Amino acid sequence: MEKLFKLKENGTDVKTEVIAGITTFLAMAYILAVNPAQLGTIPGATPGAILTGTALSAAIATLCMAFFANYPVALASGMGLNAFFAFTVCGAMGIPYSVALTSILIEGVIFALLSLCKFREALINQIPANLKFGITAGIGLFITIIAMINAGIVINNDATLVGIGDFGSPQFVLSIVGLLVIGVLHHFKVPGSILLGILITWVFGIFAELGGWYVVDIENGVYSLIPSFSNGFNIEAPVFCNFDFSYITANISTFLVVMFTFLYTDIFDTVGTLIGVAEKGNLLNEKGELPNATGALMADAVGTCVGAALGVSTVTSYVESSAGVSAGGRTGLASVVTALLFLVSIVFSPIFLAIPSFATAPAMMFVGLLMLSSIKNVDFDGDIADTLGAFAAIVFMPLTYSIANGIMFGMLTWVILKVITGKVKDVKPVMWVTTALFAIYFVLKFMGIM
Repeated sequence: MEKLFKLKENGTDVKTEVIAGITTFLAMAYILAVNPAQLGTIPGATPGAILTGTALSAAIATLCMAFFANYPVALASGMGLNAFFAFTVCGAMGIPYSVALTSILIEGVIFALLSLCKFREALINQIPANLKFGITAGIGLFITIIAMINAGIVINNDATLVGIGDFGSPQFVLSIVGLLVIGVLHHFKVPGSILLGILITWVFGIFAELGGWYVVDIENGVYSLIPSFSNGFNIEAPVFCNFDFSYITANISTFLVVMFTFLYTDIFDTVGTLIGVAEKGNLLNEKGELPNATGALMADAVGTCVGAALGVSTVTSYVESSAGVSAGGRTGLASVVTALLFLVSIVFSPIFLAIPSFATAPAMMFVGLLMLSSIKNVDFDGDIADTLGAFAAIVFMPLTYSIANGIMFGMLTWVILKVITGKVKDVKPVMWVTTALFAIYFVLKFMGIM
């Protein structure tokens, strides 16, 4: 283990990495319930096949991250992209499932080529320090609002866009209790405090169900918190290599729009996630660069291609990995543990799927707090481009519900202000290229093409 993952060099040990890997898995295990529910309704797919494909692709991609880059970062089908895949591409646009998977495959190949030519590595390493801190803080707020929505703390309000949920619901109360539990455990430096917080909150939920407070209502998405093995351990094979290249020539413009949307979001979500997780785990070097960035990006690209071959939407790095990093994870050993749990989940899915989102929400909120602390490193009294660029990254992520949007507006703000204030020399070539890509994206959005 020491030779393979360099545990001592990274200031960690096997026990810490195992706890971190389990914590990351529990924080992102919801994808095993969400993906089958979203993609399983597409003609040509079934929930069982999607669950198997989701778990297998997550395991393979996460193992690639462990051995290509030695980072405690896990991967799985990306939230947001799966909804776009199911409801927009295969739904509103009427594109067949096989064609959508083909676009994911080609996007993954382009992703890999961009990684090999070092473009994406340069993008990560040449982002200004203030922007990196702003991105990390923005991701902290982003995962916090995701967690609060999952727990029913934040709900839709037609008058104000968002509002506060039902104070008396068990999901609301138990998620707040879980956050307090994690806070207390963290204060007393209890090892694995985040993981324990998830499990304790789940147990409280089981008691609430047995006592009649938490009422199961499957039609409204409220499932039992007690694992059920009524269907045994039947494993459904995933959809395999269901590609259709014939559609492309006859519908090239539509296909390119879909493929570019997947590629754009994948690139910048991954960059933002890697920066945020690495900065929080002190994985950046003294120059603020991410060592082994190419390996990490290649793992992401391979994961996307594997995911397409197994019938699921874009596989990408998960910001929930920061939960494992906060639990002490520093090497690929944590990723190996997470990957193994994804494999085990195929057989024991009833256990893992019984852990509710309100139990993982406290962990995500606490990690959001830890990541938001990066805001103290942002220089708000320096260059206006650095200041406003970081601010844009921080606020656009949670308020537009997109890591990619936060990076886009943060970078555009930074570049534009550098030009206007006469500091063009500060803009590195990769930032110019990125700005050009954003400009293309803006034009396409303005024209209603994307």
